[in-house]
Amino acid sequence: MKIAIINGPNLNLLGVREPEIYGGQRFEDYFAALCKRYEGTVQLEYFQSNVEGGIIDELHRRGFDCDGIVLNAGAYTHTSLAIADAIRSIAAPVVEVHISNVHKREPVRHHSMISCACAGVIAGFGLDSYRLAVEALLAMKSA
Repeated sequence: MKIAIINGPNLNLLGVREPEIYGGQRFEDYFAALCKRYEGTVQLEYFQSNVEGGIIDELHRRGFDCDGIVLNAGAYTHTSLAIADAIRSIAAPVVEVHISNVHKREPVRHHSMISCACAGVIAGFGLDSYRLAVEALLAMKSA
């Protein structure tokens, strides 16, 4: 099984950016541990872009060669119809992920433009939200 993780804007600064919200671990370190956890079971691939078009291009590219996608669109979650349309256009199921509990944050973060296009949403479990999304995609595949 192949799963792509796609991260949006500012997530390249995990471990540095607002550690009181996002924690102190770099995503690359977490991703290495995640790959090790699923070694021999799931091939994980990772992409990050601060540009909306880059995320859309990656969804188009991965959406037909992966069994699932874990997407943290960052702030684009709350603004991008284009990303929602891209999710609807691909074959792979997408699980929307957020590190923080967006519903405990500013009101603008309470609404997602992409949730309606996703298979599910996981939020508020720190970086472990990504593992939970992988598990959800595995469960969907075996159902």
